[in-house]
Amino acid sequence: MSNLLEVNQVSKHFGDFRALNNVSISIPKGSIFGLLGPNGAGKTTLIRIINQITMPDSGTVRIDNELLNENHIKDIGYLPEERGLYKSMKVGDQALYLAQLKGLSKAEAKERLKYWFDRLEIGDWWNKKIQELSKGMAQKIQFVVTVLHEPKLLIFDEPFSGFDPINANLIKDEILRLRENGATVIFSTHRMESVEELCDDIALINKSNKILDGKLIDIKRQYKINTFEVGVKTADNLALQNKLSDKFTVSPASFKTLDDELKLNIKLSNGESPNDLLNYLTGQGEVSHFVELIPSVNDIFIQTVKNNQ
Repeated sequence: MSNLLEVNQVSKHFGDFRALNNVSISIPKGSIFGLLGPNGAGKTTLIRIINQITMPDSGTVRIDNELLNENHIKDIGYLPEERGLYKSMKVGDQALYLAQLKGLSKAEAKERLKYWFDRLEIGDWWNKKIQELSKGMAQKIQFVVTVLHEPKLLIFDEPFSGFDPINANLIKDEILRLRENGATVIFSTHRMESVEELCDDIALINKSNKILDGKLIDIKRQYKINTFEVGVKTADNLALQNKLSDKFTVSPASFKTLDDELKLNIKLSNGESPNDLLNYLTGQGEVSHFVELIPSVNDIFIQTVKNNQ
């Protein structure tokens, strides 16, 4: 798969403060790319460079194999964490104004806005002022004006902030649909469960340096610990635990079940397969629970950042 965006060895300083240090990332076309990191890591600086709000001290950014330039502004839609709607302006007037700034004619903007307002069931908001809307309602308007000109690259910085679970799910589905229709998405958030649901690839920045990147599924494989959470119904929990301790590396596990099973985490050694463990357990009692412990994005984030302090 070819890349839509390539950031190569980008550095940025603000006075004596180093915001980015030789950061390189590649974002495949048609993917959702998670840009992650603690507060102050450098994510926002990188996003601003991609949007040409600020320029790098060194390094290059390419879109579709072209060096980033002012003509690419039309190819990018940016939803910043700090929203920028004019509170005393009517929703419809503001949406039309922002759409025309992105190069749409008034007639084309009206047609696309009608489609999106109908799709998100917000048509009756047209003559309301932004200050009359809740934070979540205003966020919907900001989302619409971000995607309206159908850019190649969409950048969402904390897009679910202010949304209740129903509307967060609605916008999540719209982001997935935009990806299916060919858009490439950079998704920056601290909500790791959203990264699990949406992202194909991720990069993790900490203290101005990229410390991890790649396909999410490959990173999870890299960090998995070959450990299984098991529950076994047996007549003598202690006797079985002693048997298992002689064969495997075991530790207590805590998960909710309906019965009083023996609950353990069991780590396999090299050469031992999940089938070996499952076959042994079924010979000892009734296996009610058998799940491989796959590291979450949250676990990977915390572990990687701690290891790079």
